[in-house]
Amino acid sequence: MAKISKNALVTGITGQDGAYLAQFLLNKGYEVFGLFRRTSSLNFWRIQCLGISDRVSLIPGDVSDAASIVEAVKISVPDEIYHLAAQSHVGASFEQPKGTTDINGIGVTRFLEAIRNINPKIKFYQASTSELYGNGRIEAYNEDTSFCPASPYAAAKLYGYWMTRIYRESYGLFCCNGILFNHESPLRGLDFVTRKISNQVARIKLGLDDSLKIGNIDTKRDWGYAPEYVEAMWLMLQQDKPDDYVIASNEAHSVREFIEHAFDAVGLDCKRYMKIDKSLIRPLDVNYLQGDNKKASLKLGWKCKTKFDELVKIMVTEDLTRWRRYMNGEHFPWDAPNHTENLRILTRVLRR
Repeated sequence: MAKISKNALVTGITGQDGAYLAQFLLNKGYEVFGLFRRTSSLNFWRIQCLGISDRVSLIPGDVSDAASIVEAVKISVPDEIYHLAAQSHVGASFEQPKGTTDINGIGVTRFLEAIRNINPKIKFYQASTSELYGNGRIEAYNEDTSFCPASPYAAAKLYGYWMTRIYRESYGLFCCNGILFNHESPLRGLDFVTRKISNQVARIKLGLDDSLKIGNIDTKRDWGYAPEYVEAMWLMLQQDKPDDYVIASNEAHSVREFIEHAFDAVGLDCKRYMKIDKSLIRPLDVNYLQGDNKKASLKLGWKCKTKFDELVKIMVTEDLTRWRRYMNGEHFPWDAPNHTENLRILTRVLRR
């Protein structure tokens, strides 16, 4: 395959999707620039884990600061911008609704304005989400299904979704919304339920813990494998015309099923270790999300390859391997040993 010579700016490059997308683009021959937010503790373990930390050019910036966005665009001179940076935790958005709105909503407009004023030929990918659908009808959601957001996170993302469409239709920018349903991997953060489960099951198997505390186990989600989903992001920006696409596995499975498969992967009975913790239940939760990827399949040629049970096994196996390496004294890029799960952090209790 001939190598592509393009520049790409990836925001949120330290996250799961950002790291996998950077790796994918590098393999395509792109020069990759990554926007990251300076914090007291820098979080580059994912790009280190993938072995690409010395192949990407990192630019400090903040999606809440229009000047730093303009600077990043001028430095990277991108052909394509993949905007993945966000306050990505639905539960946390109830605790920080204004901050979530600024980052997930208005941050999109800052990027679109930068593109419009600096170089309208830059192609723009906006990371939209299945959470836009909220508590709608129990069916497979597609690009024509109406939205019904059920969290500050989803409401802010809905603003970003519509601004992306408005700038596409008003200014002729090449802007795409990727409405991605849940996609997981061993690089998923421990604040997300799937990785919390896989990590905790591994710890229980090794005798490091004796229970899995969990909230609502009856919600159903459409779960896929993250490395496959970043390819769909890229495919959207390679089309002749910009459009919006649902990316999903076309299957819905409950949190309970994820837990059962995770414990089955290590030969344990989940009923012995699972404990329901009502404090972990959100004030308003989305009960069911399943996507319909027909449009992406027909127009992008994209399909979900990794099935649900295989995805769960991949995650549990990797966390089991990590904990064994850690117990043997190895040092490697990883998030679990210093995660806040092991600290006593008080948060505001939200009630209806």
